[in-house]
Amino acid sequence: MKVLLLKDPKEDDCGQDPYIRELGLYGLEATLIPVLSFEFLSLSSFSEKLSHPEGYGGLIFTSPRAVEAVELCLEKDNKTEVWKHSLKEKWNAKSVYVVGSATSSLVNKIGLDTEGESCGNAEKLAEYICSRESPALPLLFPCGTVKGEILPKMLKDKGIPMESIIVYQKVPHPGIQVNLHSYYSQQGIPASITFFSPSGLTHSLKHIQELSGDNIGRIKFAAIGPSTARALAAQGLPVSCMAESPTPPALAKGLRLALQAPGC
Repeated sequence: MKVLLLKDPKEDDCGQDPYIRELGLYGLEATLIPVLSFEFLSLSSFSEKLSHPEGYGGLIFTSPRAVEAVELCLEKDNKTEVWKHSLKEKWNAKSVYVVGSATSSLVNKIGLDTEGESCGNAEKLAEYICSRESPALPLLFPCGTVKGEILPKMLKDKGIPMESIIVYQKVPHPGIQVNLHSYYSQQGIPASITFFSPSGLTHSLKHIQELSGDNIGRIKFAAIGPSTARALAAQGLPVSCMAESPTPPALAKGLRLALQAPGC
């Protein structure tokens, strides 16, 4: 059974995207098509903030892209050695909160210890942070232009200081239309399409509707998390599956159940 995942391919240590491998265990033939590209913003300002851990109570990472922004700051400003020998340890003396295992592993690679990674989404992470002792200094939150408001609002309501800085923006991937057209012409209508962000849905839905035509009702739509599920519902599309956490096993389990439902 063919399924379509609208995300970038990412190879793991085994040289294969973990989503393709995990879905394959359930007999699902997954194809990945990227729908978003990223542009980084305000890196010099972010780099300055990273150089002064004494001004913050910790860090919050809710996306792999925010971690990439840290790496770019270190490379661009030749701060890799300073990071290794002093800055990293100073940040590690504070709390570094993350959402999900993918973001956590990237944060670990730049030498930081993480907490909260078992929280599958920003709302659960906010609950976790609120359950901790409130820091006197603000938590530094590098984020994208389209950030959810749940985490900032929950922290604000609890009186937890936070300073957000926009370090990237999502733009449509230049190959969306061509890649989707190629998939449909070669593979036909997929049994399921999984969206990985509200932005990804925004930039791809029109093409999917055009290519699917009257057959769109045959497709089971899946979301990687609650914000994407809400975006699907807002477009009037039925959400057949929402992964319990943003991981390959959770998505595979959810898709298997959705595709076993009557009518598949």
